Amino acid sequence: MEHNKVLPYEQQDADKKTQVTNMFDNIAPYYDFLNRFLSLGIDQSWRKKAIATLEDQKPKKILDMATGTADMAIQMAKTLTPESITGIDISPKMVDYGNKKLEKKGLNDVIKLSVGDSENLNQESEIFDAATVAFGVRNFGNLQAGLKEMNRVLKIGGKIVVLEFSKPTIFPFKQLFNFYFKFILPTIGKFTSKDPKAYKYLYESVQAFPDYGDFGNILQECGFKDVSWKPLTLGICTIYTGIKG
Repeated sequence: MEHNKVLPYEQQDADKKTQVTNMFDNIAPYYDFLNRFLSLGIDQSWRKKAIATLEDQKPKKILDMATGTADMAIQMAKTLTPESITGIDISPKMVDYGNKKLEKKGLNDVIKLSVGDSENLNQESEIFDAATVAFGVRNFGNLQAGLKEMNRVLKIGGKIVVLEFSKPTIFPFKQLFNFYFKFILPTIGKFTSKDPKAYKYLYESVQAFPDYGDFGNILQECGFKDVSWKPLTLGICTIYTGIKG
């Protein structure tokens, strides 16, 4: 099944973009806790490794797409000390929670969050040194359109960094991972976030997502060169990078 045909709420008539917005609005209050809990805290180290791929670039202006509650943006502000980070997310409630975190950490001057659509960014062309998206491209309504928009707003030579779940291929880890994602994770999500469909969607969307070389090819088709990818933790997730040509 194509990744953009996988929907959180199959019974609804709404398109993927609308459904994903509703889903993240529903789970926003529990999102940070569940990320730490369900990944056993490893998601933090994955983000740090993705951010490390930008250290040589020393980017001054960064775009963080599908910023959620600003986890990636906050970590980049600490590690890369850029002049500004623009975080954009389709879910108003996730942005609200993100802004509360920024206020507590005193990062409102560096990081600016806003509600926006990956396929139609309200940003000028060629203004960012780097663009990141952590665990978000899977949720784009139109993957290619979102990546092309990220390409448009990057300067020539600017770098894209994508951190996304992928499918492990090593036996027996692949089987254990699938069992955890398909059965254990939705059960935990059901009792903690009150929206079990969100975690059923997580499994299905990862299964349908074009990972490794397939996603690398899509990045190239969307205008990026020097594309590479590096699987983490036996392939649970992968860092993809590319340069705007």
